[in-house]
Amino acid sequence: MADIKSETQALFDQGLNLRREVLGAEYVDGSLARANDFMMAFQHITTEWCWGYTWGRAGLEKKTRSMLNLAMLTALNRPAEIKLHVKGALNNGVTVEEIKEILLQATVYCGIPAGLDAFKVANQVLEEEGAFKEQQA
Repeated sequence: MADIKSETQALFDQGLNLRREVLGAEYVDGSLARANDFMMAFQHITTEWCWGYTWGRAGLEKKTRSMLNLAMLTALNRPAEIKLHVKGALNNGVTVEEIKEILLQATVYCGIPAGLDAFKVANQVLEEEGAFKEQQA
């Protein structure tokens, strides 16, 4: 039983580091701080399995994982998560031009309404992050 606990703790620790690196410590730490006992179960599974196990694997670079997330979140029409992951994509080296191309590709396969939502929220984040200014410099 101790091995399972130590393995789970290792996944959580690795996932927490990756979450903070990609999404920002302020966002991640705030999510954990606001979680009550009920929501903490979700925080654990997200941190351990999404971030520790999946994002922590060596098979894909973080940049590629971010690009995939933007496409999948567009397909699922999840604007709040797209907003979060556009910031993460920028942190992982995805360019504004690459974000645009990902969203165009996803729009063709997922439909105009999903693409429109993704473009709107991505544009908002890119403006807030000053990414358009960096692109022009």
